[in-house]
Amino acid sequence: MLLVYTHKITPRINFTFKHLCTRILGIPVTFTTTIEEFIAHDSFKMSYTKKPLGSEVFIRSHDLLFEQGLSDPDLNVTKWEDTKCFFFTGDKSALPFDVFAASFYLLSRYEEYLPHVKDEYGRYGAHESLAYKHNFLKQPVVDIWAYKFKAVLEANYPNAKFPSRKYSIKPVIDVPAPYDFKLKGLMRTVGGNIKDLFAFNFKKLYYRQMVLFGLKRDPFDTFKYILNKQKQTGYRFHFFFLIGDFSTYDKGISALRKDYVSLIKSVADYCRVGLKVSYFAIEDKSILKKEQQQMEGIINTSLLETRNSFSKLNLPDLYRNLVELEVQDDYTMGYVNELGFRAGTCTPFFFYDLDYEVQTPLRINSYHVIDSALLKNASLLDKKESLQYIINQVKRVHGEFVPVFHNYTFSGIGQWKHFKELFNIILDSASDDK
Repeated sequence: MLLVYTHKITPRINFTFKHLCTRILGIPVTFTTTIEEFIAHDSFKMSYTKKPLGSEVFIRSHDLLFEQGLSDPDLNVTKWEDTKCFFFTGDKSALPFDVFAASFYLLSRYEEYLPHVKDEYGRYGAHESLAYKHNFLKQPVVDIWAYKFKAVLEANYPNAKFPSRKYSIKPVIDVPAPYDFKLKGLMRTVGGNIKDLFAFNFKKLYYRQMVLFGLKRDPFDTFKYILNKQKQTGYRFHFFFLIGDFSTYDKGISALRKDYVSLIKSVADYCRVGLKVSYFAIEDKSILKKEQQQMEGIINTSLLETRNSFSKLNLPDLYRNLVELEVQDDYTMGYVNELGFRAGTCTPFFFYDLDYEVQTPLRINSYHVIDSALLKNASLLDKKESLQYIINQVKRVHGEFVPVFHNYTFSGIGQWKHFKELFNIILDSASDDK
């Protein structure tokens, strides 16, 4: 048990210390504002305040964890050994930076509450982030900082035994449309044929007919392959199916289709199944609730996991809606155009609502690689190197690697050629680490 002395115990302190100390390092933590209690404690202890009490482990605190609401903190990002950090503390502190305040800034997504430019889908872009601008997006800096803090504890308590954790993976399969040609209805099928004809895409036109007559497998129907891959690993895959209404943004298949319902049910027998929240449900709670009820009716259990269309994330409204609907886990936190760690961590954390200054029960599982971002690399070798770099970063801190692939990624058609090989690299990374 780590006892932390501080001059004021705040929700921000509780949230941040428990993520770094307990969730990453496995060390239980408690707090006190009483000097006598701190002195009497005979196990791990440290002070987090402006001045040390004596010769204890002391980290000089930045004001951020004692504030309420938003401010404009001075973010002077500086190189620190093999990483970067901000909120410099000075020489008397056991660490040269307040890693707890810096971690809170990233975990709470503080910067996403501040004015910023959104893209055409209304998303916060990687280019707006502090991590991208200062070139530490591809490092799980929060976890790295936590291990630097652990090194300080180990140096001060050399006989103590600290818990350890193992690298793991949590593959996510995003299903915006289960089929390319099947179950599209008469109007969409005729329209697709006409489009192929006028585009002189006779190969696709021929393939469409072969699929519709049952002579070939639909290219997006890769579920048997994916489920067989799961059987070869010790990890359960997480599928997210779109069941929202057809719209400008979402062009899936109606959840009223019996074959589609049967597919979702069959996948749910082997994997975890969640809801891919439609574009308009992201901002409309009534639509979100309708989709939740539809999915619960299909899987015959409570909906526990969600992921948003286009990885669009409107903070804090969407997460508040998920909390009210008692969703436990979300897998939207990440960037569609960049690999890396949007929240600076490869350890699941709870959503902290900055407006209400409270930690919510919604667990955020940020993803670190998405197939669309790998397309930025032209060659297969470059794709492999980019993927392996992120995997190595997660392994370095014994974290949890979350990749997002779509069902159509495994078709191997066009730009998705060789993506099965990339997925195998991810699965092999877990078996290598056992």
